[in-house]
Amino acid sequence: MADVLSQSEVESLLAALDSGVQASDGVLQSDNTAQISVYDFKRPERVSKEQMQAFHTLHEGFSRELGAALSTMLRSICEVKLISVDQLTYSEFVYGLANPTCFSLVESKGLDGQIILDLNPSIVFPIVDRLLGGGRDTHGDGPIQRPLTEIEVRLATRVTDLIIEALENAWRDICDLQLKVVQVESNPQLVQIVPPNEVVVLISFEIVLSDSRGILNLCIPFNTIESKASKLSTDSWGANKKTKLNAAQKLSLDTGLSLARIELSVRLAETRLSTADLMNLEVGDIIMTESASDRGADLTIDGRSVFRGVPGVYRGKKAIRITETLQSPAAAISGQSGDGDQHAI
Repeated sequence: MADVLSQSEVESLLAALDSGVQASDGVLQSDNTAQISVYDFKRPERVSKEQMQAFHTLHEGFSRELGAALSTMLRSICEVKLISVDQLTYSEFVYGLANPTCFSLVESKGLDGQIILDLNPSIVFPIVDRLLGGGRDTHGDGPIQRPLTEIEVRLATRVTDLIIEALENAWRDICDLQLKVVQVESNPQLVQIVPPNEVVVLISFEIVLSDSRGILNLCIPFNTIESKASKLSTDSWGANKKTKLNAAQKLSLDTGLSLARIELSVRLAETRLSTADLMNLEVGDIIMTESASDRGADLTIDGRSVFRGVPGVYRGKKAIRITETLQSPAAAISGQSGDGDQHAI
């Protein structure tokens, strides 16, 4: 039969546990080197923190564009705010949604699967009411708990189309999404696009229209974007992002460059002297060069000969008349040789 501990022994063991001391084979030992990392196998962290930050940055621009598009369509101030970017399992996402809801299954040609757009009824019905010419305050009537009718689904599709367009613009630097709605359901538990334990990225937005507000959820399974994961980092995403110049910007850039000044030098002749000869030069000495007197002078840009001409005087100032084109000025500036006859000025 096991020995019964006395009250003092029990208090000693409790004190040892409180002070971080462990009992092993009757000997109390301290273990300060152990490091325990908590890992939940039901919710594996497949998306890195850097990729989550890239998702956050990417969809902040999406929320601003969508807010402007909704305000234009509804002719009322509509605000869209990014509230969270999380990773969880697909089952947790589905069971956390309202039922009924506006659950749209979206197919993408640019990704390896499907994504989900979920619009909460608390914001869908005010938007539909606004599109039908309403706009009355329905806040006091409480939320409407019923599936959308066929006409309401058609009207909600107009909002979905704006969301798809804004998403494609936001993801343009990552890939061409080419999104298309393939199914709309009111019960989210009827749609199973990935296994229940599959990790998904849930991006939630708050839509505010007058006194009404609701949640827009964007659910992206990780296996759908796994092939693009290398591009979903803040460094590579920022490096790959390129801004296309419009016609006005190109014209402004061309005009600014055309007015930039460059140095044009005239080289009459050149020769080599020893240091001793240079030290003994006096006024009246003649320096022999290897260039003929009738050869003319070279005009250089950045040390490259571009033209050849004859020096002289024009209107009381030193000048040079161009007699021959050696290479294109554009080629001289860019460091490449060109055909002077084809690029003559």
